[in-house]
Amino acid sequence: MQLRVVGCGDAFGSGGRFNTCFHLTGAHTNLLIDCGASSLPALKRLGIACNDVALVLITHFHGDHFAGLPFLLLDAQFSRRTQPLVIAGPAGIAARLSQVMEALFEHSSSTPRKFELSVIELAPGQPSRFGEIGVTPYPVIHGSSGGPFLGYRIESEGRIVAYTADTEWTDSLIPLGRDADLFIAEAYTFDKPVKNHLSLAALEAHLDAIRPKRLVLTHMSDDMLHRADGLPHMAAHDGMTIDL
Repeated sequence: MQLRVVGCGDAFGSGGRFNTCFHLTGAHTNLLIDCGASSLPALKRLGIACNDVALVLITHFHGDHFAGLPFLLLDAQFSRRTQPLVIAGPAGIAARLSQVMEALFEHSSSTPRKFELSVIELAPGQPSRFGEIGVTPYPVIHGSSGGPFLGYRIESEGRIVAYTADTEWTDSLIPLGRDADLFIAEAYTFDKPVKNHLSLAALEAHLDAIRPKRLVLTHMSDDMLHRADGLPHMAAHDGMTIDL
């Protein structure tokens, strides 16, 4: 399998990076993890065939993780997509998707589509299967608006990819990422505590318990980006390819 970093920026585009979006592919896997507002142009810049994506996992409803969906769906409609698409995320995702589509493109949520769209709610701690892909959501902590908030442990083709999403430290990140082949973790700051976000220092304090086989840091502020060359861990950048 392969993970492509479509976008790894924060909500403010620090470092000129696109909003969060990861593309995971394999023999039987083609999914996006999050779809921030800038994801469609970022996907097209990398030459990724959007209509081949079968599943989109959304961690929460902030625009830098969620607001690219109306553009993705309209592009699918006008490019005559026929393959079914599943969008899965926290409770309330169907209503939130309709709201953001109507806010951006009036009547777009009710326009008949040429492809089957399924919007599915995921509950913390309850594993779900999408074909050969297993997804276990974990609750994370990211404030009071834009939630519920989920991190994901994804199992497919003999590999495990885990993603913290945006969160401050919570012990649920230990089982979420334990022994994962790839652990994608927010590192918004180096050591400065910022409410609802994860610092590298807080993450490193628990890495011995998580024991990921490979760690990549994402969603970094300018504070982290200025230190990127000297970090002891892999730092994500837009367009990065990670083979599993």
